Amino acid sequence: MTPAIRIGWQRGLIELRQSFTNGAELFSHFLWPVLMLVALFFLRDRDFGSTGILLGALALPSILGMNAAMGMVSMSQHLTADREDGTLLRAKAVPNGMLAYVVGKVVSVAGGLLADLAILLIPGLLLVDGLAVGSANWFTLIWVLVLGLVATLPIGAILGSVFTSARSQGLIQLPVLGLIAISGIFYPITALPGWIAWIGQVTPIYWMGLGMRSALLPDSTVVVEVGDSWRHLETAAVLGVWAIAGVLLAPVVLRRMARRESGSKVAERRERALQRAA
Repeated sequence: MTPAIRIGWQRGLIELRQSFTNGAELFSHFLWPVLMLVALFFLRDRDFGSTGILLGALALPSILGMNAAMGMVSMSQHLTADREDGTLLRAKAVPNGMLAYVVGKVVSVAGGLLADLAILLIPGLLLVDGLAVGSANWFTLIWVLVLGLVATLPIGAILGSVFTSARSQGLIQLPVLGLIAISGIFYPITALPGWIAWIGQVTPIYWMGLGMRSALLPDSTVVVEVGDSWRHLETAAVLGVWAIAGVLLAPVVLRRMARRESGSKVAERRERALQRAA
């Protein structure tokens, strides 16, 4: 098992390095953070109601949490693409190959996410006023980020196991974007109707955004949150439940998916892809 983990780690680092030396992937790393910075630029001087709190300050840490949660979409896309082109089948044929594959994907996806967050956070700290830059709780930011990734990446692996083609990824992205819209990312969840706010609080996206806000915003801004509290215990509990469920379910789903993979199925999917391209 240890050699497989080491091989997976090395593979993940290679994939991560390749993603920053490939023009198209490098562009994608910068595109989303730049679009978010543009949105923050227009929000930076707008107040939330009569609180005097700037929307830009509320939105920046929320967007960081959202981007981290979007790792489940990236994981799903990678796994589906590798399933379609036969990479997973080749990994299955090697002893402990699936373990090495999963470790490699976690390293590459998580590493890419951390880089994307840095691309957004560093200029965002200079662009947006109202953040507690000097007194930020970086420890809180780190544990929320780590726990959030553990909670969301296995979900992405499960979704990637369920959907068999890259075209089906739209079925994942649309619901995720809908959850983002009701998760208090661009506007505090307390301003949403009660039943929508409850749905938003079931998802890890809301709690990652809340945890990021608690780390980067002054304590005075807590008045716009549910119960006037950062709810750290609830954040750890909800993300922990999602993490445990994902860690327990993902290996089972991946093993079942790998057992169903065969050369004929890969060839069939490739033939369908060629027909669509034609």
